[in-house]
Amino acid sequence: MADVLVPKLNNQDTEYLVVEWLVGDGRPVRAGEPVAVLETSKAADEIEAEASGRLVHVAAKDAWIAPGAVLARILSESDTAGDPAGDTAGDPAGGTASVPRTDSGAAGSPGDCVITAPARAAMLELGVGEDRVLALGLPLVRRSDVERLAAAADTSTETSADTSAETSTEDEAADGGYELPRVQRAVARAVTLSHRTVPAAYTVMRFDVGPALERARALTREVRRPVGLPELFVQAVAGLHGSFPLLFASADDAAGATGAAGATGPGGPRVRLSDAPRVGVTFDLGEGLYVPVVRETGSLRDIAAAMMRHRLAAAGGDFRERDLTGANITVTLHTDADVVLAVPIVLPGTAAALAVTSPRPELALAADGSVTTRTVADIGLAYDHRIVNGRDAALFLAALRQEIQ
Repeated sequence: MADVLVPKLNNQDTEYLVVEWLVGDGRPVRAGEPVAVLETSKAADEIEAEASGRLVHVAAKDAWIAPGAVLARILSESDTAGDPAGDTAGDPAGGTASVPRTDSGAAGSPGDCVITAPARAAMLELGVGEDRVLALGLPLVRRSDVERLAAAADTSTETSADTSAETSTEDEAADGGYELPRVQRAVARAVTLSHRTVPAAYTVMRFDVGPALERARALTREVRRPVGLPELFVQAVAGLHGSFPLLFASADDAAGATGAAGATGPGGPRVRLSDAPRVGVTFDLGEGLYVPVVRETGSLRDIAAAMMRHRLAAAGGDFRERDLTGANITVTLHTDADVVLAVPIVLPGTAAALAVTSPRPELALAADGSVTTRTVADIGLAYDHRIVNGRDAALFLAALRQEIQ
């Protein structure tokens, strides 16, 4: 028998919240497999099993638990020998659901395949049928497994992905393979899904951002928080929600009701309008690309405070799940001075993404014929062409330019 102990996750908290069990009570588990999610004041962390066997929950879901405490116990085969319930342990605890499967993955025969609650949500979100999930033949199906299925272009690709997922780290190293960091793998899944499901178009306009930069310096002193072009663009984009509702909409069947990506009905996709602007903003400060959401857009002070919190979290990768979900439009920031044009992806579930590039000087001809210098940036809008047309995109950019200038 081996204990699963709660590690010290940060120096600020004396206890953590058990938010989800990824492996049900009494279910088999493999060494290195995530078994539970604990939430701290900074992030949600997966706790892994250090041994293989049958998992027995000690702490309950939604309970508070201190570092060093026993979260669960793992029983070996010898521990469960002679236990009549050893092979038919009770239903999985909160966060998982089980469905029958055979050893080959087909439903309807003895044996259990545990599908976690996040995996179930991903199946619904991405249009992945239960039969495809069961066909994986995995004892535990997590969200990443469902996303891998959704990202596969066809059945053969899915089979190849499943096979490669089972390849040992040693074999990958021998073949010269490199496993992308966890955050980048999430980015890869989003990009793949976007290109498969969203027929995007792109429009660019040049903005004179000199006056906005001057205004930002004054506003920084006024609101006593850092204000720059990112904060001004978030405020301006959110302010156009009422005039351009389709830019904040989403296609209900972006993943296809039958699992076929991009499938639409005879009249096109069903569109859901949003009740309020929720602006996702890209941050990449060395710990990976994150898109946290600014929800409180009523005042520049609130926006500036949210942006500062997100910058600090991005520097250490300390985001909570709720910080990264719920955006209905995206503002992508490209701060390198040499980047003059950027084409963002339209994240699945949204209709548009705005690209804000770094300001640069440009010579301009004044009304009196003299040559002056102004500060400009090329601002681009990528949009789901099923929902938004080019004219609407141009009108949105023109209205945004008016707000900024």
